[in-house]
Amino acid sequence: MQRLQRVKELLKEHHQEHLLAFWVELNGAEREELLSEIEQIDWNIFSPEAHIGPVKGDISPIEGLLVPEIEARRREFFEAGKAAIQAGKVAALLLAGGQGTRLGYPGAKGTVNIGLSRPLYIYECLINNLLEVTKACGAYVPLYIMTSGKTDSETRAFLKEHAYFGYPEEEVRFFLQDMAPATDFSGNILLEERGRLALSPNGNGGCFSSLKRAGLWEEAKKRGVEWFNVFAVDNVLQRIADPVFVGATVLSNANCGAKFVKKCEPHERVGVLCLRGGVPDVVEYYDLPEEMANLRDERGELVYSFGVILNYLFKREALESIERSTIPVHLAKKKVPYLNEAGEKVVPETENAYKYETLAVDIVRLMGSCLPFEAVREHEFAPIKNATGADSIESARELLQKNGVKL
Repeated sequence: MQRLQRVKELLKEHHQEHLLAFWVELNGAEREELLSEIEQIDWNIFSPEAHIGPVKGDISPIEGLLVPEIEARRREFFEAGKAAIQAGKVAALLLAGGQGTRLGYPGAKGTVNIGLSRPLYIYECLINNLLEVTKACGAYVPLYIMTSGKTDSETRAFLKEHAYFGYPEEEVRFFLQDMAPATDFSGNILLEERGRLALSPNGNGGCFSSLKRAGLWEEAKKRGVEWFNVFAVDNVLQRIADPVFVGATVLSNANCGAKFVKKCEPHERVGVLCLRGGVPDVVEYYDLPEEMANLRDERGELVYSFGVILNYLFKREALESIERSTIPVHLAKKKVPYLNEAGEKVVPETENAYKYETLAVDIVRLMGSCLPFEAVREHEFAPIKNATGADSIESARELLQKNGVKL
């Protein structure tokens, strides 16, 4: 009863007492689940101060490390990165909570088979890329995999069934992405069932808070990890824990590094690395003014051309100085099924709710300093986001073949 009373007081404080409206109808297990979900709510995300608005500051170009200089200093960067990897200072953090819905695939996106003459899975591509690094450096990199409630058991079973595609099982850790409740437009948290909140993943910006909740932040710290390489599951050419990238970032003394490719056209749907108010930041393609998107220099090249590919290096010490509440929260209008006051399931035909998300891209600004590092598009950028056309399985296959991968 003490626990129930604490939860009631918590809900009263936040004006969400309706979440216990069907309490008497729940069995013991359902009550336990509901109490747990309520206790895990991060109430900070509902604070108006947390919600992202227009970031102030003039936008200007940022200097970055371009391919010619990278090639000229490749050996220097490689040796510095290799030393960091051999010393256990680098960990890889894979964002793998998404499903293959947009590909017409019902399971975890990483389990999609993109092979033609043989099975070749997205996870397999990524681990093969990581194995190239560990072979070159003579040391394994700890691999932390963030899953969601919908992909966790499937991902664990899939990788175990395939013997982690040759990666040592003892170097792999799984953790669940934190969930955030949806609210109606008045701020009332929605119920999905009588004993369950309407929850959804809280965005990839929550990867470090989720890592901490799982107890893996302290584990990484104890084993000497100083850098986290955060990367996405859907880019099959992603270079993970790239020692050249690691070395360049370490030698730059910046708090983070961000890989980018030169935009192929002004309106490519990628965020752009730049300075905003003199601080390194990423401006989303839809927020970049038309004039800036099209601006060209004297050589005819786009001025704002550093398109991020969701491959970041974050310094652990700098991350520790950031409070969870300082990462801005994005409100997304969505159609969210819910229970009405009569306990009837409602499936809305129009947007009816807010989902609350934080994004890894916003952490770049909070780092205070960043090294933009150019990647060659044909060698490192083959995202799989669509069933066909641009950024699809078809386009990824073509790029994999150009890079010598047998399909």
